[in-house]
Amino acid sequence: MGKIIFYEEKNFHGHFYECNGGCPNLHSFLMHCNSCKVESGLWMLYERPNYTGYQYFLRSGEYSDYQLWMGFNDCVRSCRDIPMHQGPHRMKVFEHAEFEGQMMELTDDCPYLSERFQYNDVYSCNVMDGHWIFYEHPYYRGCQYLISPGDYRRFHEWGSMTARVGSIRRITTELT
Repeated sequence: MGKIIFYEEKNFHGHFYECNGGCPNLHSFLMHCNSCKVESGLWMLYERPNYTGYQYFLRSGEYSDYQLWMGFNDCVRSCRDIPMHQGPHRMKVFEHAEFEGQMMELTDDCPYLSERFQYNDVYSCNVMDGHWIFYEHPYYRGCQYLISPGDYRRFHEWGSMTARVGSIRRITTELT
């Protein structure tokens, strides 16, 4: 289990809250979040309660300003620690919803999806092993979505408003 400390002000000042696991609603502990320290583990922060809204992946380190984690604002309302996966990563992405159409299996990072998969959109996916992050744009930029083991029959099931996926990255200890 990881540990993260949220601070209301930049540079680790002001009221703070320590979290040792997932928290579906941080609002009762913090009004806003301008900085944080990830003391251990890997974390996904969410802009809204119950693990919804914009998502931000963080690994161990100090983030003195929310812009350092590519945050759009100082609103963090929920968080979850991501269990480390030992072993290979495997995922299938599909051209259409309900696992229909062209399929591609991934076992490693894909910095520019349309170079490997004829399409820019992923409408459904099946994660067999490991945790992954979908990025809206190529080369790991834009909105992020945590994809954990399981079936996702439609893109809204991973929290996206669109099927656009520009790049895909495995969550590993080597992730930079």
